[in-house]
Amino acid sequence: MNNCSHICKDDNDKARPNCAVVGVYNNPEASIMAYYALHALQHRGQEASGITTIYFDEEKNKKKYAYIKGEGLVLDVFSENGALTEVLKGDVAIGHNRYSTTGASKIANIQPFNMIYKNGILSLAHNGNLTNTKTLKKMLQDEGAIFQTTTDSEVFLHLIARSKKETKLEQVREALQIARGAYSLCIVTDEGMIAARDPHGVRPLSIGRKKMENGYSYMVASESTAFDIVNYEYVRSLKHNEMILIDDDTVKTGKIKSFKIDEVTPIAKHCIFEYVYFSRPDSKIFGHNVDKVRRKLGKNLAEESPVMPIKDEKITVISVPDSSNTATLGYARINDNVTPTVFEIGLIRSHYVGRTFISPGQNNRELKVKTKFNTVQGVIENRNIVVIDDSIVRGTTSKALIKLIKGAKPMKLQMRVSSPPVKYPCYYGMDFPSREELIANKFDTEEELADYIGVDSLKYLSLEKMLDSMPKDEGVSYCDACFTGNYPIPIEKVNFEILED
Repeated sequence: MNNCSHICKDDNDKARPNCAVVGVYNNPEASIMAYYALHALQHRGQEASGITTIYFDEEKNKKKYAYIKGEGLVLDVFSENGALTEVLKGDVAIGHNRYSTTGASKIANIQPFNMIYKNGILSLAHNGNLTNTKTLKKMLQDEGAIFQTTTDSEVFLHLIARSKKETKLEQVREALQIARGAYSLCIVTDEGMIAARDPHGVRPLSIGRKKMENGYSYMVASESTAFDIVNYEYVRSLKHNEMILIDDDTVKTGKIKSFKIDEVTPIAKHCIFEYVYFSRPDSKIFGHNVDKVRRKLGKNLAEESPVMPIKDEKITVISVPDSSNTATLGYARINDNVTPTVFEIGLIRSHYVGRTFISPGQNNRELKVKTKFNTVQGVIENRNIVVIDDSIVRGTTSKALIKLIKGAKPMKLQMRVSSPPVKYPCYYGMDFPSREELIANKFDTEEELADYIGVDSLKYLSLEKMLDSMPKDEGVSYCDACFTGNYPIPIEKVNFEILED
């Protein structure tokens, strides 16, 4: 978990996103493409960032790698003049933004991880969590492996390096078959770029490409918004249980080489929270637009829990920006069929409060909320206000936010949440609190929680309506473990210090 000295985990009341993965193949400006792509995916990781490139050293007559890693935002890590063009040379690049979910926040844990082994150069970036890390680490250490980091991602490197398979592709595939859990990863070598999603496909990963003079340049990224900023066209999402190889033949023919990881492909278990909160609304994940799904979440929430007027006053719906904006639009549209409803900007969010922001009175929850949000009093005062949020995790920030909104003097204040109560932690790559810290486990009813937070009423979206909002694809269902406790991938209890029954 995060050990950041500037900010404790309770400072972020939301579940934290996992990480961002980017890979670029066959572009003379590969490092610059990776840089902008990581910037577009900054929301998926703000602790650290890194880029590795592979280039041909004419003096040595062989391929080599170069890398830059550092703590902080993408713009800060690569801010030195010449970092991208002079240090990170080559037409192949791999990048990673980090939020720690396993392993401490320290320099050694910043990806991509690089190694030179018997078969050449290899660099890896991983998003997700393995569920059999401790078993694998013990096995590898018994065989002589020495671990340099405290992350589960390093396990992949050791599994690949010890493989007796003949080709890099076969070595990677064998490692993926041994590792269990949730992973979307990219690996670049001196021969090509490999990308994969675990057999259940918990985390997203997509493919983009751009026409070049010598054929095609390819990019893989956690979300399609990374393609937009550098003008790569979206091709498709990687399938669950799929491993792809992009090499010089792919560049010439435009044909991606695809392989299964496990011989039998199980039902997919896409992370439902990616749609609810994590991914940007302008992204495509798992082959579908996030914006469309969030609008449906809001519409279903309005159908289940509409708000009626007081004294013939219209309803004013406001979002908790930015992740709730789209669901709020959907809610307002459907609630307007019941009673006059308008969507207004009632909260303004500051985008200049980083994770390392230190405010005077560091333990003052109300002050922390005010550094991030401010109310538009003309929108809220003397109106029937409905606040839409995508989720409630610990509830402490929600309580302080409601107090802030009440300061703008609404006539009535209600809250609607476009997902069910979060009751269980995630072991597949998200940083959720323990069950004891989750606010939904502290109250028996929505009425009790509404009283605690300070609203006149509070309603969650039901599990059934949340699932109804999701895209329907053959062979695909959703991981909703954080809401239900139904974990689709077996978890070794030894893998976690605390694992709730």
